[in-house]
Amino acid sequence: MSERKIILLSEIIETRVRKEKELEYYQRQLDELQRKMFFVKKEIDLTNVIIDIIEHEKVIDIKEYVYDKIESKYE
Repeated sequence: MSERKIILLSEIIETRVRKEKELEYYQRQLDELQRKMFFVKKEIDLTNVIIDIIEHEKVIDIKEYVYDKIESKYE
């Protein structure tokens, strides 16, 4: 005799619920990773700006600037 397989609706529903929970978990993980990526990208942007400023000598030596200002005042 051949054995008949019966698919229970309750098992299908349980599987669906389990998969929905799994999907929610991964969505939260994705959201968190995207948030972290946003901040890392901003840090990279800031670092690139700093590198650009330094490479193009846009940085002012504060000590030299202050001395120059003081000297120009007394000239």
